[in-house]
Amino acid sequence: DGVQDEILTNLAKIADLKVISRTSVMQYKTGVQRNLREIGQQLGVAHLLEGSVQRAANRVRVNAQLINARTDAHLWAQTYDRDLADVFAIQSEIAKAIADQLQAKLSPNEKSAIEQPPTRDVTAFDLYSRARSLILSTSFSAIGGQNLRNAVDLLNQALARDPSFFLAQCQLAYAHDNLYFLGLDHTPARLAAAEAAVDAAFRLQPDAGEAHLARAELLYRGYLDYDGALAQLEIARKTLPNDPRVFELTGYIARRRGKQEEALRNLQRAVELDPRNFFTLQQISLSYLSLRRYGDQVIVLDRALAIKPDDVDTKITRALVDLDWKGNTRSLHQTIDEIRSKDPDAIKGVADTWLICALAERDAAAAEAALVALGDNIFGNDAVQLRRGFGEGLIGRMTKDEAKARAAFTQERAAHEKVVAQQPDYAPEICVLGLIDAALGRKEEALREGRRAVELLPLEKDSINGAHMIEYFAIYCCVGGRKGHCL
Repeated sequence: DGVQDEILTNLAKIADLKVISRTSVMQYKTGVQRNLREIGQQLGVAHLLEGSVQRAANRVRVNAQLINARTDAHLWAQTYDRDLADVFAIQSEIAKAIADQLQAKLSPNEKSAIEQPPTRDVTAFDLYSRARSLILSTSFSAIGGQNLRNAVDLLNQALARDPSFFLAQCQLAYAHDNLYFLGLDHTPARLAAAEAAVDAAFRLQPDAGEAHLARAELLYRGYLDYDGALAQLEIARKTLPNDPRVFELTGYIARRRGKQEEALRNLQRAVELDPRNFFTLQQISLSYLSLRRYGDQVIVLDRALAIKPDDVDTKITRALVDLDWKGNTRSLHQTIDEIRSKDPDAIKGVADTWLICALAERDAAAAEAALVALGDNIFGNDAVQLRRGFGEGLIGRMTKDEAKARAAFTQERAAHEKVVAQQPDYAPEICVLGLIDAALGRKEEALREGRRAVELLPLEKDSINGAHMIEYFAIYCCVGGRKGHCL
């Protein structure tokens, strides 16, 4: 996987080529029955590069061949049989050979970038490749945080072996960014770790597009500095012409600013470079959800499911459409039952949605089972993250067990109050504290916290989470008897 990824990364640096991203091409594994013409059509490409990697002790053999996707004709082939330490040189040679075969113009800077090995430590490269796979497989599911933390551990091991491993620093920054941004660890220490990784990347390769992309991610996810992030993306775009992440992040920034159509255009451009990327397709579906274009949302989710019918996250998202569109839980309920029956272990990854479904159906037994599956993971809306104890309080309230409800909410309040004391300007955490106070009947405190959350995170700053601040404030007003304020 690492060898394939590095060759692809090298080719993607050539502006004269259109190269499909890793997420899409890694789905075509050796041993799977493949039709090369069909693959070419699915990816929208004229040529395919395929091969194999074999390792025996300290020797490595790499076979590579370039194929015309339309005719199945073999245009070039080569076998490399060398010491394992030469694997990075092999990757560069293959990339340059492909560029030559396709008559792609190679600038001096592109040639230099391709010839530079990512690291000279094979073990560090293996750790990096494993971490990258974890990061790419991470979604906004209940277990997404676990993947990110495991990736951080692997990347730190890689960097301990080779502190000059530039791409590992960039991936480390990205993992830290997301743990902070998603509210999984929204602490100054996590943000400082992301900043340190970005700074280290710039010290290693200050002119590299990946460094500017890492800075853009940090500015967006860590500071909501959209103008600063866009400026960094413009620089990154010059040396990363085939990187879908540049268009993805541009789209996310537009969406946070409430520019949904602009966001869609950029996300669709990202999909052109990565047509089988489930995560990006899911993000496009979220944009359609924000626009209340439910029919279009169904189409893009069905496209994702046509690529991988058993992808649990996508199946759940598809089933959620009827709940969002028509307030109907039937499809979601059936999908959850199917997952529990066919793949019980997979339910852990969607236990948060199972809990939402059970609460919507006022099914206390199902809600209890969902909480067990959820474990120590979280549920909620985007950055508004709720913990198991809050779910227990909701179930107690639903079953009219007021003692259980108050005990659970009181315990949760103590935990969240400590977090707010440490992060007094983090609106989503203040919002959660307000929600708990509303549940406990602390009306004035809830209203005060709701106003504070809205002030800290207005729609103009974040159209997604800013809307949640208003949504929950409306709930506090209803609970507090201020129904006029709800309107």
